[in-house]
Formats: sequence, structure tokens, C-alpha cells
Amino acid sequence: MKNRVTRLLLAALLIGAAPSLAGAQDAGKLQAEVKALSARVDEIIDKSLREAGVQAAPQAEPYQFYRRLNLDLGGRIPDLIDIRDYIDDPTPDKRWNWAEKLIDSDKFVNHFANVLRAQMITVDNNFQVLGQLPSFEAWLKQRLQANVPYDAMVRELLTGQPFGNQPQFGGGQPGMVQGSTAAFYFANENKAENLAGSTARIFLGVKLECAQCHAHPFAKWTREQFWEFAAFFNGINPQQFRQPGRPAPNNIGRREILIPGTKTMVKAKYLDGKLPAWKDSDDSRAVLANWIVSPENPYFAKATVDMVWQYFFGVSLLEPIIEPHDDSPITHPELLDLLARELIDHKFDLKFLIRTVVQTRAYHRSSASATKITPEELLLFARMPVRGMSPEQIFDSLAEATQYKQQPNQFQQRAVFPGQPSTPRADFLAKFANQDRRNESQTSILQALFMMNGKFLAERTRIDPTMTTEKLAGLSDTEQQRINASLHGIALQSTPIAQKLESMYLLVLSRPPRPEETQRLVRYVETGGPARDQRQAIADVYWALLNSGEFLLNH
Repeated sequence: MKNRVTRLLLAALLIGAAPSLAGAQDAGKLQAEVKALSARVDEIIDKSLREAGVQAAPQAEPYQFYRRLNLDLGGRIPDLIDIRDYIDDPTPDKRWNWAEKLIDSDKFVNHFANVLRAQMITVDNNFQVLGQLPSFEAWLKQRLQANVPYDAMVRELLTGQPFGNQPQFGGGQPGMVQGSTAAFYFANENKAENLAGSTARIFLGVKLECAQCHAHPFAKWTREQFWEFAAFFNGINPQQFRQPGRPAPNNIGRREILIPGTKTMVKAKYLDGKLPAWKDSDDSRAVLANWIVSPENPYFAKATVDMVWQYFFGVSLLEPIIEPHDDSPITHPELLDLLARELIDHKFDLKFLIRTVVQTRAYHRSSASATKITPEELLLFARMPVRGMSPEQIFDSLAEATQYKQQPNQFQQRAVFPGQPSTPRADFLAKFANQDRRNESQTSILQALFMMNGKFLAERTRIDPTMTTEKLAGLSDTEQQRINASLHGIALQSTPIAQKLESMYLLVLSRPPRPEETQRLVRYVETGGPARDQRQAIADVYWALLNSGEFLLNH
């Protein structure tokens, strides 16, 4: 309690502290711009709801909203002290203040490196790709930490060369993995056709791969257009990637490619049908990258907006464009155009776009419903969808709820390599490979068994019989605070059982128990459960909460 009061007093002092005049003006201008744009977004969504006759869901309860905000911006549930501090915060603009705290944190950098990596590279069992992922995520973290504009990041990814005054490869803290974009090329097997298909889909929102062997059956793309686009990537030599962090080789002069199975040689051409104005020294990938990230490009800004919007809402604004079909018109073309223009005007600042999304009323809506949720409600953003968490979100939330202390190098290891020491996080992520989409909540039997019967969870939910109040009193203040916010601390509390259950619910589900839950579980703990042991009964409840759908889903 003492530590929590101290944190509240410190937060109040920091909020009341006077920043520099210039800093306050910049922060005030940013907040005004974001809130004005968020209001325009809500106007567009509300208009669509009125026209469709769909009732919007109410605003989420503060507990639900703050848990969602932490999962989406920080990649994990809030800790026990934070959730209580957020609820007790009396400031009228606390949703803005606490969102800013998360956006400015290392949690945001680490988490969005995972988010962008999942968008750019599909994780599979290719050990060559898996071995490159730590350096790719390190590269993403370095760029996010420096708030490098997204267009500059994409240009560097496609060319291997930093743009302008952006950070160079490598650097970072001692012991950190050197940053490299090589994993993107390895994941696409260094093949021109694979790189072309991935680049078009990820950065332009166009599923061009369907035209690789024949004309697209629904869209306008032809086979010749596919290979004209692939020609920009022709001539890449995979041997150049042998040195970690070395940028992809230039392919100067390789500006044409032979369509497989034919004698037709096609020249590199943009998707809008225009030929580049080549210079002799031009690297074809750099020329393509400049066209892709250009503010005049009709695809790039919209694809970027859709990537961010779909991450937060689980529903695409762009998918009907990606795969046109008469039965699936774009639900919010005005919204897509507005956010794309604003992203261009703000120099492709991803944080500005993210701030805008999380400040909308649409993002603040509840996901709960007394009746079956209709597809129309989700497509019109009448309520927040229930989304499956990413593998990283699940493990890092488990670590938060069980007070498991992860070392920095544990965030770098994603794969379990034969003959090499592993970590609990790498073991867990290996079980959850290919579960990167946030709106897919299904898990395999192996994953369910890992959660219920795995060694990691068993150890983290086991009561330590040697932990006593006397032993706890002899620990440092930091260690006491950590244990007090864990299963052992809750079990040792000299408080009523109902209060212990409230702490446990806040720790795991980020909300207090409902009256009926308290009534039922108090009886269970009082009787000691099957073991007739109250501390073991508390551990049973803790294990059940960690395995509940409410914990494993983002809502």
C-alpha cells in the first residue's frame, strides 16, 4: 500500500510539474490535432451506423479499456499497481495521459517490433529465417525507438540502405543483437517473384501473387504486370547475406526478367503502368522503393493505414480493394481516404496514426453483448471485437501475471535450435508458431495442453511452502513489492478471502470479481477445495483464471 501511495503522489507531482514552454506547446498542439482527427473519424463511423440503423455499443468499463490499451500498445496486461492507479486517477484526461505513457515506453517499442515483424514476415519452421529474426526485430526496435517515419523504414527494408540521416545498422546497448533487414529476403527465399508478391501485398495492399501464373480472375492484374514488378528484384545474390547486418546487394542494371515458361523478357515497370526514368547508376530496388513510399503513390498510405486499423479493430478497411468482389464493397472509403491524407501530411508518423485510433470513441467501445454479435456490427465498428492475442502477448501477459522476471536476451530468442540452450519464452513461441493474426482466437490442442499442463505454468502457479510473512519481511522493498503483487503475496495477505480474490482477479483479469464470482469462490477457498488447504485452493483459482478465455483473449 505504501508503494502504491508513493507512486500516486509522484504521478500527481509529475502531472502538475511545469514542462518547458516549447515542450508544453508542442504537446498541446499534438493532443489537439489528434483529438480533432479522432472526432472526424468518429463522425464518419457514426454516420454509417445511423444510415445502417445499427446501435453502437456503450463505452467499455475503465478496467476493460485499460487492459485493452495495455495489450494493444504494450503487448501485455497491466500490473496490479498500475490497474489500481489508473482506476483511482481523478484527472479528466486520464485516457490520453495513460496512453501517452505507454506509447513513450520501452514496452511499446518491444511490442510493435513484434507487430511489424508479424506483418512483414511469416514465422515458420525455416531455421535460416528463424535465426535471422532476432536481428530483424532489433532493427525494427532501433527504428521505432528513434521514431523513424514509416516510409523511411520501408525504403531501408527494400534497399538495405538507411535513408537520409536515419540510424545505421548495428549499435544499441551492449549485448544487444545487431540490427539487419536480411530476414525479409531469407523469408522470401531471395527470389524476385516472392519478393514482388510480398512487397505488393504488405506495402501496397495488392494481392499480386494471384497473377504470377495467369491473369487474376477478378482483379485487373495480368501475368505480365506481375513479372514487370518482379523485375525490380531480379539479380539478388543470396551469398551476399552471409555477413550479419550486411545490406542486400545492389542489382544495378538488372531491370528485366524472363517470364517462366516463355521466351518473353519484360522490363521493370510500376503497378500504375509507368516506366521508371532510369539513370545508369540506379539500383532498381531503390528506384522501386522511392516510388512505393512516394506521397503521390495511390496505394502505400492506404495500405499503411489499413495495417494499423486492422491491428486495433481486427477488421480491414482495405480488403475489398485487395481482393475486389461485388459482395464486399468498401464500408468506409471516406475514412480510409481521410487517414491516408493525414498520414501523408504527418510525414508517415506511425505514432500519430496510432494515437488517433486509440483516442476514437469507436476504440473505447465495449466488446460485451447480451445477444449474438452480428458481422455488420463489427464491419461498421459498432463494438470492439474479441481478438485472439499474439504468442508474444500471451507469454508476456503470463509473465506479468505470475511475476516472472525475463532477461533482455529472452526477448531476442524466438526459436528452439537443436543442441542450444532454450528459454521458457522460446519454448512457448515455438508452440504458437504461425499464430500471428490478432483476430484469430483458435489455438491447437498442443497449445491448450501447454497452457494447462506445461512445466512453466505449473511452476508459476505452485505455492511455495517456505514463503512466510517473516521471510517476506526480510527481503528488499523491491522484492517485497514484486512478491506482494503475485500469487504468494496474495496467499500470505492477512486479509479476508474476498479481498484476496479481488487482488487475484485484478492481477490476472485486470478487473474485480463480480458479486456472484466472489460468493462462489469464497466458499471454495473457505473449504480448502479438494486438498482441504486454503492456500492450495487460492492457487487453484489462480490457475483457472490464467487458463480462462477471458485471460487469453483481448476484449
